[in-house]
Amino acid sequence: MIGAQHSAAKMESERKRVLFLLPSLAGGGAERAVVMLLRHMNRARFDPHLALAEATGPYLSELPKDLAVHDLKTRRVRYSGPGFLRLIWKLRPHVVVSSLPELNMATVLGKAFMPRGTRLLLVEQIAVGAHLADSRKHPGIWRWLYRHLYTRADKVICVADYVLADMEERCGIPRQKLLRIYNPVDVERVRRLAEKPCPACSDSHPHFVAVGRLVAQKGIDILLRAMVEVRARIPAAELTLVGEGPLKSELEKQAQQLGLGQAAHFAGFQSNPYPYIKRADVFALSSRYEGLPLALLEALAVGTPVVATDCPGGIREVLADCSMGWLVPPLDAARLAEAMISAWHSNWKARAQPEEVEKVLERFRVERIVREYESVISSACSTMQSTDQVDGLSLRAR
Repeated sequence: MIGAQHSAAKMESERKRVLFLLPSLAGGGAERAVVMLLRHMNRARFDPHLALAEATGPYLSELPKDLAVHDLKTRRVRYSGPGFLRLIWKLRPHVVVSSLPELNMATVLGKAFMPRGTRLLLVEQIAVGAHLADSRKHPGIWRWLYRHLYTRADKVICVADYVLADMEERCGIPRQKLLRIYNPVDVERVRRLAEKPCPACSDSHPHFVAVGRLVAQKGIDILLRAMVEVRARIPAAELTLVGEGPLKSELEKQAQQLGLGQAAHFAGFQSNPYPYIKRADVFALSSRYEGLPLALLEALAVGTPVVATDCPGGIREVLADCSMGWLVPPLDAARLAEAMISAWHSNWKARAQPEEVEKVLERFRVERIVREYESVISSACSTMQSTDQVDGLSLRAR
């Protein structure tokens, strides 16, 4: 009995505590990626915790029951720094993993005040150069901030090779600081949920679908213009937009002005968007720039062909060798429409080759991605242990 208790205590002490930081669990790809990692991490080796600036968002219900969730009850990320620091001192995690730029920068600023030896990993989800040029008033200042703050992290995990190259070339982050780990897709779970009923889905019309936040980055305004041309050639075609965001009313108004009427359905946020994707003839991705969009991987997982813009980001890394994907220039509604029409007329869905799709998805399966994260975290812990040993020898030598 004593031996068993000793063994259990030793195992518990050997588990590496990992603290994931997020602003909230709002409906975005970064949040979904973290939730997937937390569901699949090896509990025998790791003790995962999740800290949220504010515990809100639809993905709260998807967290595993054994996960410790810490709610700082802070509405804005800019005010959450002291709360995160107090929690880090309380938990003493071996590794802190932060996602999303504003929180990443705030976390890096607090690194000097964390317990000695705490390792910090940042996750970069977007093509930074394009994002700064598109949405920031002073991109040069932001690039300077990235260069001088992100280099203080132990590693910066980029979700695509494009994102990694962008961080190195546009922001000047040293290559040795950067590491590429793709976003994960839980293929079996997506396929299981895709079989759920979908009363709003119709099989009687040619059906296109897009999934994502209604923000400028996603280029829904371009997709709506493309749908005008699509309906000129396929009059019964319909488009379903799954997602919420600040541009919803503006996009609804645009759809009406373009004469799309009821052919453009704004379905809002859906906790289970997969039946919509599975029952569509074509999945459309009209982004101005990206990181590595999860919805793209999920569309392939349920066998729906994809038409996507070849924008800055990792989309090409997924679709370059995939016959179920069609790449078109970004910001070009006419070329997007032509590809959507061709995809429907070609009946890609019926001609899909499952073996090829499985080969494409293999690089992104959640089991593989979790192993890669676990390897990086273990390596960071080993570095911490080695540093502590060296520090200890130095102190004894004095």
